[in-house]
Amino acid sequence: MCTSVAALLAIVLITPAIARERKLYPVDEGKNDTSFSVFRERLLKAVRARDKKYLLSTIDPQIKWSFGGDDGIREFRRHWKLDGGDSKLWGELIDVLSLGGTFSTSGDQKEFWAPYTFSTFPDDLDAFEYAAIVGKNVRARARPSGDAPVVATLSYDLVKAGFSENSGAGTPGWAKVTAPSGKQGYVTRKFVRSPVDYRACFRNVKGKWLMTVFIAGD
Repeated sequence: MCTSVAALLAIVLITPAIARERKLYPVDEGKNDTSFSVFRERLLKAVRARDKKYLLSTIDPQIKWSFGGDDGIREFRRHWKLDGGDSKLWGELIDVLSLGGTFSTSGDQKEFWAPYTFSTFPDDLDAFEYAAIVGKNVRARARPSGDAPVVATLSYDLVKAGFSENSGAGTPGWAKVTAPSGKQGYVTRKFVRSPVDYRACFRNVKGKWLMTVFIAGD
């Protein structure tokens, strides 16, 4: 009996963390704070309308947007080509603002970090190896194609993930994932979110919410 128990414990200990089904359900504390909720709704509306003037009014002058030390709104504006044509910032912001988040405090200042896939991601998983499925009944397919056979159905699962872009006009991006069952498949990129994808911090400064961080990577 002791031998059997020891063997079972050994199997449990060497089983990879992702082999156990783990979920990361959506969290949105922002709706519990009236001032932030109103601010976020207004900002999201402005972003969808590509209202550059309003967006810039919500950005901290010293915003952190890279790990290279190029902080500040002037370089942020240049990097994202806000004075040019079709900036990719709008789409990134919509994703970040639409995926909830959590509050924290820094000193005596209240902060909101978004999305929840960053602020609530488990510390024991490698942020560069694992990602969260951000949807219910998301299909993982045998190949990166919408007509490929379905090998697994995922709902808010934490998965091993690798990202790639398929070439070809109109072809969506796909992520190769390993489900908790061990099955591998491909999921449309929009349903897979890495904790090191873009995230934002909003801080209440003298009664006004400002975006102080918008960054990706680690």
